[in-house]
Amino acid sequence: MSNAHLITRKGWEALDRELKYLWKQYRPEITLKVQEAAAQGDRSENADYTYNKRLLRQIDRRVRYLAKRLDELTIVDYSPKQEGKIFFGAWVELENDAGTVVQYRIVGKDEIDTKKGYITIDSPMARALIGKQVDDEVRVQTPSGLKEWYVNAIQYQPFKPEEE
Repeated sequence: MSNAHLITRKGWEALDRELKYLWKQYRPEITLKVQEAAAQGDRSENADYTYNKRLLRQIDRRVRYLAKRLDELTIVDYSPKQEGKIFFGAWVELENDAGTVVQYRIVGKDEIDTKKGYITIDSPMARALIGKQVDDEVRVQTPSGLKEWYVNAIQYQPFKPEEE
């Protein structure tokens, strides 16, 4: 199974919500705007018509992508067997020799959010972390050279409640 098709349950639910919103709410609104603009006559110089028609195509493209993507994704739920080791979906706290502390969550490519510290399972950092335990040393090759980190904490719940 490809890592590119993994997602957390919360991530899958967010994509599903987006698909439902686009299809049931946003698309009908834009379709109505296109119809109203078309009723005004000459479409070639009607900016409202042109803009909303373009927006409708973008919505349709995203709807097609989401529908296909949701079908091919595999939801990975937490299992008690994972406790104590880093696997998909884990929140991890790392520290380097300089005392810099960082927190990451390992997620699928559809959930990446650098502001929240969500990194893809396919990233060098995540690949180096998989299977590690607290107090393990992790070496990651980066563009600026080899970096060493120590695993301080592993959780399958957010470190801070607002993270999820």
